[in-house]
Amino acid sequence: MAERMLKPEKDFSKEADKQIPEAEKLASTDIQAAIEHLAVLEKKARQASDLATTSRLLIAIVTLCKDAGNWSLMNEQVLLLSKKHGQLKQAITKMVQVVMGFFDSTPNLETKLSAIETLRTVTEGKIFVEVERARVTKVLSDIKKDQGDLKAAADILCELQVETFGSMDRREKTEFILAQVALCIEVGDWNQAGILSRKISTRYLARKPKKTPEDLEKERKEREKKKARGEEVPEEKEDDTTDLKLRYYEQQVTLAKHDDKYLDACKHYRQVLDTEAVEEDPRQLHATLQRIIYFVILAPHDNEQHDLLHRIQRDSRISEVPVEAELLKLFTIHELMRWPEVAKKFGPHLCQTDVFDAEPGQSADEKAHQRWKDLRKRVIEHNVRVVAKYYTRIQMGRLTQLLDLAEDETEKYISDLVTSKTVYAKIDRPARIVSFAKPRDADDVLNEWSGNMKSLLGLLERIDHLITKEEMMARIQPTSKSGKGKAVKG
Repeated sequence: MAERMLKPEKDFSKEADKQIPEAEKLASTDIQAAIEHLAVLEKKARQASDLATTSRLLIAIVTLCKDAGNWSLMNEQVLLLSKKHGQLKQAITKMVQVVMGFFDSTPNLETKLSAIETLRTVTEGKIFVEVERARVTKVLSDIKKDQGDLKAAADILCELQVETFGSMDRREKTEFILAQVALCIEVGDWNQAGILSRKISTRYLARKPKKTPEDLEKERKEREKKKARGEEVPEEKEDDTTDLKLRYYEQQVTLAKHDDKYLDACKHYRQVLDTEAVEEDPRQLHATLQRIIYFVILAPHDNEQHDLLHRIQRDSRISEVPVEAELLKLFTIHELMRWPEVAKKFGPHLCQTDVFDAEPGQSADEKAHQRWKDLRKRVIEHNVRVVAKYYTRIQMGRLTQLLDLAEDETEKYISDLVTSKTVYAKIDRPARIVSFAKPRDADDVLNEWSGNMKSLLGLLERIDHLITKEEMMARIQPTSKSGKGKAVKG
């Protein structure tokens, strides 16, 4: 909340112009006397609400301490000046900003940390320096991270609720939250990382539509009208969020992969694909398309996955990755896939990426082998759905032959699919028969019977109408020549 500007009762700028150089000379011999010399004028300027002079004097005092190399005195003065009765908020803000600029000049890390803690103490609980507090805290967190203490770095940075800072730029807010999420991922706090990532608005990161020539001309005329009225027209800046978008979705993919949420990972990669920088880079485009196909195939089958699978197949860009496009096509047609053949044909290519690993422990990603096993599972589940589509009843021996599985494993996969309500099946173990015919409930049977009855009654009514028509036609037709003549004569 901005401080209400007070009109100064008296202007002390001339006195400040005279006394600040005098204090600088005095500081070379007696720094304490120089500070006291300026403190007298600072009190007068503060009481007169002379913001410009008060800010100059506060900055001059801390600068004298810094130039003298007396950092502990500077810290004392920062605390003292910020607690002065009736101290102007904007003057404190400017003093804090100046001291933040001194961090790079500190002689050692200990001195820098003491200056940081001083500013954190001064800015604690003050809304008008919330942005400065956030930036100082970020510096402290980076120091802890460089020292290898990731837990402390994450705790320090995550205490900031930057989404509530009204005076912070939207881009800077997003960068802070991304840094918080990155630290949480590094320390393995996945729940906190997921909570923090939801504070970022994806609408802000979305690709901005290009302005048409008509829109640009309209904006130009509006700016000219404002200038003609004497209004201030700020310079237009196009905020490019591509770097933030790529960092955000990279983190989202990491979170989705950790939780084995393959469909979410696919959606995040589709957002990455909808980025101009990725579309124009053939290497990034190729890698992103690959992962979109991998993760949509790995996702468990449901209506959303089925719809997304076919939409991806219709995308003309998948021709850039022909091997993945061929694998994707196998999942969109109702034909059996033998896993040994799929593993032999596609395995070497898939295991060259960091997504799959046919042997455990050979990839840097510990879940790569799990994804390879999940791919086999999806192939088998696809085959079960295909069999369920073409068969109502099938012998267990024939089913195991079609699925390339042992009988126990076949039962397991069918049970899993029945539990997830993907298919309907019943296994008759004594008869060794699997039935995929779904029994109809009473409502369905009654509805069908009612429909058949209506159809039958309609046919009977039609037949009755045709018979009546034929009888009427027969009555009006003559039966003999004599009858015809009489009818004419009459």
